[in-house]
Amino acid sequence: MDTIRRLPASDGAEWLLGGFTLLRRAPVALGALGALWGLLASVVVTVGLAVPALATILQLLVALAGPVLFAGLLWAVREVAHDRPPHPAHLLQGVHEGRVPQLLATLLPQVAAGLLLGVLLLVLVGPQELQHLAQVSQELNTLAQSGQQATPEQVEALVAGLPAGRILLWLLLGLAAAVAVALTVFVSVPRILFDRRDGLQAMGDSLRACVHNLPALAVFLLLTLVAMFAIYFGVLLVTLVVQLVAGPFVAMWVAQLLLMAVLMPLLAGAVYTAWIRLFGEEAPAGTATSGQLAA
Repeated sequence: MDTIRRLPASDGAEWLLGGFTLLRRAPVALGALGALWGLLASVVVTVGLAVPALATILQLLVALAGPVLFAGLLWAVREVAHDRPPHPAHLLQGVHEGRVPQLLATLLPQVAAGLLLGVLLLVLVGPQELQHLAQVSQELNTLAQSGQQATPEQVEALVAGLPAGRILLWLLLGLAAAVAVALTVFVSVPRILFDRRDGLQAMGDSLRACVHNLPALAVFLLLTLVAMFAIYFGVLLVTLVVQLVAGPFVAMWVAQLLLMAVLMPLLAGAVYTAWIRLFGEEAPAGTATSGQLAA
């Protein structure tokens, strides 16, 4: 699976449809795996709020666990594609396969982008303007917490002197960096887990595959945003009902678990489908083709 296929723009829709198809074949089992991930994140947030000294360490551990857990979801999705049942133990399949160092390497683009943007922020905006921006943000938050509505004149007085052009340029550079990171890691995890590629090699493969198929990727991202909005709206309706019955705290937990139970298996299935389509692996028995998906 070393040949990158060039696909039509419409193929991006098939990636997302493949994710929905795989999730529909095992909604409870795959949803439970996503909910477990969400439960872990919720527990970390709760403990961090209760013990602020541990918040940074716990958030770092969750960030490090992200690629490993996503690899586990990909393995579970592959089991569903091959008509085998997924199990909770599959979440740690990356550990069992000895691929943890390679999976953790996929965090390097995010770290590099964060450091680069931090340096650019200091260079483009400057320490004094950043301090001014922090003061403006604090004053606006104070007004909001007091229940007052900032008037246009107040906002104009607060932001006067801020380098708006340089801040906008930095935001655009941040958007470009986020896109570059997304292209680099999009199908890197299945390349590491299934094709046994090293981390840097897998990210290079992902970047080349995405650059060669930018129209398909653009269609996929657009449809994914629409799907995520629809899913979020559905979860919001459920959360409102739960809040009326059990209160806001329980509703927050339910919303987190429901979102993770749907979104993470869906994204894993879409990435798995994109990996197959981009690198040309023969679809396993039982995997829906584009014609079957359309039907």
